Amino acid sequence: MRDHTAALSYLEAERLACDERLAPLAPRADEVFAELKARTPDAERSVSRDHGSHAYYTLTPPGRELPELRRSRRQEAASQLLVDLAALGSPYAATGVVEPSPDESLLAYSVDLDGSERYTLRFRRLTDGADLSQADDLPLAIDDTYYTGAWADGWFYFTVIDQLNRPDAVHRLNPLTGERHVVVTEPDQRFELTVRRSQDRVVIASHSRTTSECWEVVDGEAVSIRPRVPEVEYDVEWDTDRWLVLANDNEVEFALTAEASPTAPALDIRDGRIHDMVAFDGAIVTYSRVDGQPRVRILERDGSLRHDIAPDSPGASLRLGHNEDPHAPFVTIVTESFTDPTRWWDVDLVTGERRLRHERAVPGYDPSAYVNEMVYATASDGWRIPIVITRHRDTPLDGTAPCLLYGYGSYESVDDPWFDPGVIPLLDRGVVYAKAHIRGGGEVGRQQWIDGHLLAKRNSFTDFIAAADYLADSLVDGTRIVGRGGSAGGLLQGAVYAMAPQRWAGTIAEVPFVDCVNSMLDPDIPLTITEWEEWGDPRIPEQRAYMESYTPYLNLPDAQDRPALLVTGALHDPRVLVHEPAKWVAALRHSDPQSGDRPTPADRGSVIFRVETGEGSHGGQAGRYAALADEAMVIAWALAAMGR
Repeated sequence: MRDHTAALSYLEAERLACDERLAPLAPRADEVFAELKARTPDAERSVSRDHGSHAYYTLTPPGRELPELRRSRRQEAASQLLVDLAALGSPYAATGVVEPSPDESLLAYSVDLDGSERYTLRFRRLTDGADLSQADDLPLAIDDTYYTGAWADGWFYFTVIDQLNRPDAVHRLNPLTGERHVVVTEPDQRFELTVRRSQDRVVIASHSRTTSECWEVVDGEAVSIRPRVPEVEYDVEWDTDRWLVLANDNEVEFALTAEASPTAPALDIRDGRIHDMVAFDGAIVTYSRVDGQPRVRILERDGSLRHDIAPDSPGASLRLGHNEDPHAPFVTIVTESFTDPTRWWDVDLVTGERRLRHERAVPGYDPSAYVNEMVYATASDGWRIPIVITRHRDTPLDGTAPCLLYGYGSYESVDDPWFDPGVIPLLDRGVVYAKAHIRGGGEVGRQQWIDGHLLAKRNSFTDFIAAADYLADSLVDGTRIVGRGGSAGGLLQGAVYAMAPQRWAGTIAEVPFVDCVNSMLDPDIPLTITEWEEWGDPRIPEQRAYMESYTPYLNLPDAQDRPALLVTGALHDPRVLVHEPAKWVAALRHSDPQSGDRPTPADRGSVIFRVETGEGSHGGQAGRYAALADEAMVIAWALAAMGR
């Protein structure tokens, strides 16, 4: 086993140096933190999930960092504590599966206590709150599981991960007897397994970035629904007496099809990019992208349209919520925007009428003070880049306001606006917040991803620069634009930092994937083989040369041109290993006569590396106030880079 003492000491020294460098921003960060905390309820309750006779939800008590898992009988105020995450002994605790058994006697739950995304699975009796034990009276705890699972006939089906954090097997366990079997293994390292329920069926799926296969569990055995075909992706949903199949074998943007059944005609729907589906008694509901906008559609079983649900405002988000009861008379949808708090609605499948199920509470907040709108930039090859712009009503779009421009643009990810209280302090200080739907993402459709990955990946970066140029032309102050993104979005920030350094007042690259070539050459670290179909395989000369042309670690801008740079990383991050941002920062400092030091932490040329050496994940802290404090410092740094 390698000795990582020296590396850990190096990272700890980096964090100490970072804290010293950011100390002048502490008063502003404290001010922002106070605002964020004031907009956080003392006690926060999540949306409930109906299961059997109970509603299941999380509740974070006043003053607490971590939530409790609770349930209550429907329409009753009294609740039962199921799991107290704060009692597990770590400042970080993230849940994976939280699945009550069909008879509600047991709860399968898994928890990650350090951010490594390696979950320990346990089973708790809901009668007395005690965890099930093994024969020797030790708690039944299964390490190295992932965050999908499903119950069926007294068995719990769950995913197990290998040494590279890849879910490579599905097991089933009878928690009362301890009997355990392997159901499916996936030897091809490009693929990852998931397991879920579809109505009364258990479905196992294996997905690579371009190919998939699904199995139905029958009497504990996995039976393939459709054979695996290279370059064909599909998913399935059980609909009373037939399988609905969403696939791209005959339609680039995917088609939803089904064979005729005794109770329903054949189905063939090709309308926009369909991403998700759920079947109810007598109705099918889809989530899709149509002309670049989200749609939820309630359909008859023959595919004819019953109700078409569109976003409430320009650039707003609309998606399916959690729907597990096929007999429910409603479908749950979720709406939000950068300024509209998240709301969960139950939509009547027959009438289309909405009933508010739950709304995120934001004390002292008035959404009417803000405006959301859509504009479009044009890439050099003619691609139209949608940009969601959010601002305070009193902030003009006349070229005088600073701007924070956010981007991601990978994996066909649909990153519609989400409600983030961290945006509000920026808006209240006259900053325009913008989100660019660049190629590589999926907000417009499948073609958007095709034109932004592998040997077209540079389109993601040039789109982001084109979006900034468009905004700078007349809408915002082009000298005060700060870019922000995380993970693959951190790669985006590293690439545009090098390609157009003069465009940015500052760059925020969070847990950035910036050493692409070396990481994709190492099959012994997480996510390498599974991601060759997204980034390329550098063992292939053409793909390596292309990756080398944009990899931030290999393309450092001239020191005199660099904007201010804030980089983050996390020791336990399994997605972007901490050595990537650490190496990039070291290379930047080595190539700068001033070693990335400047009089103030947000001056041009400054390089700051904020690494989490304790518990913390790819997505940051799990504790709500710890997460707010981290965000407050990032906001304070961004404001300083903008000269605010």
